[in-house]
Amino acid sequence: MSWFADKRITVTGGAGFLGSNVVVRLRESGCQHIFVPRSATYDLVENEAVKRLYRDSRPGIIIHLAGNVGGIGANEANPGRFFYNNLMMGVQMMEQGRQFGIDKFVAIGTICAYPKFTPVPFKEDDLWNGYPEETNAPYGLAKKLLLVQAQGYRQQYGFNAIYLLPVNLYGPGDNFDPSSSHVIPALIKKFVDANRRGDKEIVAWGTGKPTREFIYVEDAAEAIVLATEKYNKSDPVNIGSGFEISIRDLVDLIAELVGFKGKITWDKSKPDGQPRRRLDTSRAEHEFGFRARTPFKEGLKKTIDWYLKQAVKNNKGL
Repeated sequence: MSWFADKRITVTGGAGFLGSNVVVRLRESGCQHIFVPRSATYDLVENEAVKRLYRDSRPGIIIHLAGNVGGIGANEANPGRFFYNNLMMGVQMMEQGRQFGIDKFVAIGTICAYPKFTPVPFKEDDLWNGYPEETNAPYGLAKKLLLVQAQGYRQQYGFNAIYLLPVNLYGPGDNFDPSSSHVIPALIKKFVDANRRGDKEIVAWGTGKPTREFIYVEDAAEAIVLATEKYNKSDPVNIGSGFEISIRDLVDLIAELVGFKGKITWDKSKPDGQPRRRLDTSRAEHEFGFRARTPFKEGLKKTIDWYLKQAVKNNKGL
């Protein structure tokens, strides 16, 4: 019998990009009692809505994925909102979970919690050795405080809260809205639109020198479900692929896969963000046997194919 068969699991953000993949993985793992709250019904920034969510769903386990998130531009435009909303959602969800007496709380942090100049590869022990990169520090710190809460609650109340740190996600179903999307969907949309219009040039942000690590969304979902079942310690755990690529190489690769033949110009007045990002993923493998399986180029092809199909479906003329 599956470990998940009799578990009642509430997945906040379960209708979102990562959350919908987590829900699929939970079902595949035998979970029969999954509750996915919608923000229109449960505004988790409001404490009364959080209490009502617990009364309505009666969970044994919470996987907290809900959040306000975006790329560099969205973070620069909304630092106060990103800090407040993410902090209040997480703090209240965990506190009410403690009061409700749930069995486990799975808190999902962010790579943005790491200090700006963390030695590469990022090790979990380096989390407190400096201030995060400025453009996304309010968001990163709001999420980072959930680790403090989780560890404090475990120490004082014996509350089983774990904290996972996924690297940048990508995959089918990602957010392609240019005002709030992350780098991969933003670039895919930019190149596809340029091809559709017949543009001879596109402009990319920054210098192209920073590096990033990405994890395919289905792999990240698998890691979260494995940790939900098997990990019960206070130490934070990185969730990543261990693969690092420069933004310049990423741009060139997406241009190649989309078939864009024009010129790429770099707008160096735009911010680069954190100089390098790559995680040490050994703790996840050691503690609950997780290793990312999807090769980066294969994942990118699947993401581009999905976006092109959506564009056709939405009568974008492709």
